[in-house]
Amino acid sequence: MPRVAIALVAGFIQIAGLTCLAQAPSAPPSSGTKNAINGINSYPGPEFVKYAPVRDDPDHRIDMFIGDWHESLPRFEHGSLVLRDILTRGDNFAPPEKAAVLRMANFLAFGRLAPGAWTTPSKLEKQQEVYYILGGTGEITSGGETAQLKKDVAVLMPAGVEFVMRSTGNDSLTMYVINEPTPDGFHPKTKMVVKDEAAARVRTPAGDDPYIVGGASGHWAHIVRELFSPADGLATEQSVITVTVNPLTLGEPHPHRPGQEEIWAAIDGESLMFLGTELRVQKPGMAYMLPPDAYTIHSNINAGDKPVKFLYFAKFPDGDNWTHAVTPAAKK
Repeated sequence: MPRVAIALVAGFIQIAGLTCLAQAPSAPPSSGTKNAINGINSYPGPEFVKYAPVRDDPDHRIDMFIGDWHESLPRFEHGSLVLRDILTRGDNFAPPEKAAVLRMANFLAFGRLAPGAWTTPSKLEKQQEVYYILGGTGEITSGGETAQLKKDVAVLMPAGVEFVMRSTGNDSLTMYVINEPTPDGFHPKTKMVVKDEAAARVRTPAGDDPYIVGGASGHWAHIVRELFSPADGLATEQSVITVTVNPLTLGEPHPHRPGQEEIWAAIDGESLMFLGTELRVQKPGMAYMLPPDAYTIHSNINAGDKPVKFLYFAKFPDGDNWTHAVTPAAKK
């Protein structure tokens, strides 16, 4: 990423922060926001973005909320699938160790299946998994059906359903793995669900917001393609999507309220994470979660000349006054 571009983005953020720093946090107008996609997480204009008068220690501990599979040791799942954790269970306000931030999901990991390898016949018990393919080719067989696996294909494997995954190409089959628990009383689907991102529904803007760029669905520059929702069989998570940010654009800086667990894992391209008052470079294999403290803001900034893409999954607050009128599918 060009140093000049990074410097320009950093300067813009510093000026914006200094302009708003002395203002106390306040709620958006009672009439709501022109961008109805995300309730409190979107604003009619920059003048409504408020910052806490004093920044505290969590801003300086922001690296605790970022994970990278290159920093973790390998482990095995389903026989021969090698996993390296990115984010694990912990505390999304005070992680006990780096990247231990998840309360709803069990883990986000990078998976690799060697060329010609296959998993043992497996069933997930009291848990489900989403496999989002990053590279290589393969196939997955379950319930007498076989689906082809390639980059940008996603599979939701329900609890209690037997399956086998195989790597068929000359390169390893690589993927992100999202593991979610299944709560008591949940009734999983009886078949796997396969989605190709190329055929996924592209979200369109809700309402009339002049700050949304062409082709984006919200938060200024987010181009969203829908993969899985509870209607597809998600148990704990409420949304699994991809988000593309085009060159020289950024997402709207905004906070998350308590109860919102939102993960951003880089698929393609290098970008900047804007977390609190800090900037970090994010590369494929890295993911983060914003502390949901209602005032630490975040954004994804593309200062480069190519689009960047993320795998996003989230659980939204239950019964939250700011979001109860917005359906989960429309929150991002």
